[in-house]
Amino acid sequence: MSRKTSRGNRWGLALVGLALVVLGGLALARGLGAWGSAGTPIVDGGVRGFFTRNSPAIWWLVALVSVALALLALRWLFVQGRSEISHGAVRLERSPTGITEVSAPGMAHAVAADVESSPIVLRADADLVGSPSRPEVRLRVIADESAPIGELSRHLSTVALPHMRDALDRDHVPAVARVSLEPSPAPHRVVR
Repeated sequence: MSRKTSRGNRWGLALVGLALVVLGGLALARGLGAWGSAGTPIVDGGVRGFFTRNSPAIWWLVALVSVALALLALRWLFVQGRSEISHGAVRLERSPTGITEVSAPGMAHAVAADVESSPIVLRADADLVGSPSRPEVRLRVIADESAPIGELSRHLSTVALPHMRDALDRDHVPAVARVSLEPSPAPHRVVR
């Protein structure tokens, strides 16, 4: 999930929470007798009269607000499911003679293979995310828990990430690595 999506989620949840707190406070105040006695119905003759006088227009307005809320909810749902993973190509150069592009999945596979070249890495997976003009790398690394983590950090910063920056012909490519530690598998012994 991108930062923009996360920020939108926080704002949306804050506004919905604020609306629910205000409505809950109003209902509690009404129940405690702030506007009339607690036994009188909320929908009295005045409210029913308003809906009767404005019958066709008010229901169209209710339907319009409902459709708008449904569309906002669908948009939110689609944004949550949107994948950041780039499946296309990353454009490296455009010149009068042609365009140089690199396959995003191929680049991600090469980065993962470069990370796995370290003896302390058990498995690695990578994805290229972002736009073709501003790619970012997301790494998932499973390393041997008995190996020093500094060795993995050194391998990433001196081998894998510089190779990726060179391949993408960029001075700076943001990268996030999620490292999990697991025991190394027991060596297989063959008895003859």
